Amino acid sequence: MKKDFWKGFGAAVAVMLVCSMVGRTALVQQWVPWQYLPFDIGMSKAAKMDVIEDFLDRYYVDDLDKDMLDEGMFAGMVAGVGDRYTYYMTKDYLEKYLQNTGGHFEGIGVTVYQSEDGGVVVYSLMEGYPAQKAGVLAGDIIKKIDGEDVTSLTLNDVAEKMRGPVGSTVKIDVFRPSNGATQTFTLKREDVIMKSVESRMLDKEKGYICISGFKENTYDQFMAALKELQGQGMKGLVLDLRNNPGGLVRSVYLIGDELLPKGLMVYTEDKEGKREELICDDKYLDIPMVVLVNGNSASASEIFAGAAKDMGAATLVGTQTFGKGLVQRLFTLPDGSGLNITIQKYFTPNGTSIHGTGITPDKVVELPEGYEDAKEIPVAEDTQLKEGISVLDEKI
Repeated sequence: MKKDFWKGFGAAVAVMLVCSMVGRTALVQQWVPWQYLPFDIGMSKAAKMDVIEDFLDRYYVDDLDKDMLDEGMFAGMVAGVGDRYTYYMTKDYLEKYLQNTGGHFEGIGVTVYQSEDGGVVVYSLMEGYPAQKAGVLAGDIIKKIDGEDVTSLTLNDVAEKMRGPVGSTVKIDVFRPSNGATQTFTLKREDVIMKSVESRMLDKEKGYICISGFKENTYDQFMAALKELQGQGMKGLVLDLRNNPGGLVRSVYLIGDELLPKGLMVYTEDKEGKREELICDDKYLDIPMVVLVNGNSASASEIFAGAAKDMGAATLVGTQTFGKGLVQRLFTLPDGSGLNITIQKYFTPNGTSIHGTGITPDKVVELPEGYEDAKEIPVAEDTQLKEGISVLDEKI
């Protein structure tokens, strides 16, 4: 009896200690070995976070970056939703995200990639901007930025160092493999307008417009391209949405309103079942149209492709699209960080949800092996474009 009494008394004392000191995690851990108690101890979220941080602070082998720990915690909370398109953004990430969707950034007009050996290689240059005007070439290997070796830097770090306020300067040292020479360029940063639309006439009757993403300035670029092609006598259009990951719904809607007939383009539904519709008016470019798509055509690209197919406004050529039928909304938090949250599902005019399945083209055409995901395809190898031209030949 006495043993049972003292065992119960000890458990009661332990409970009182836990209750009174649950906020002081180091003391609780030191005085109350809760892993040996014969019952589970409830914890508030705040208390549990304190306990975890204390364990990491006491036992993790390296120094802790508390700010990074907090950011990881916020990201993990949002990731718990289980939706890859709903995520937390740090302040720095959000700023870059807004620059990207805005269609411009402050820099020197160069894109880079990292080679297998870690070298930072110039992939392409934007015509008319500092890097191109100074003589930097695609294939140049960037060695230093403002005197700092970039070998150990991530691509994000490299991009960040090349960007900066308009009018400020940046010095880059590059190695040119073609002649084995090292050159130094001092470049003045400008407001770089990202080009998301490319266009040309394929022949005397057929125009071609490629949209790489739907940004804030894409509609204006599209209209300029469209008017130029119309001025050259375009009677049929190939709209290339291959490798277009999507972007702003408003941007694709404005373009759809120019190319699609009167009617429902897309509708969305939220968690309460509330429906919103985007309607095209009766003023549009009524010419034969082909839309090229592939497995990397997603989201806003699929909104256009799905509408064009359901409305009978275009022939889809290529391969099955990605299958992202969700709409996100960006929420900015008071500290400058953000949340990108899926708020709606979208449906094609016929009521089809393409999420997880994608859109099957009217004419399924594969590219030759090795070109499936290529950004630039030689015309002679572009079987999808050839099929699109053939379709237009029959309709013009």
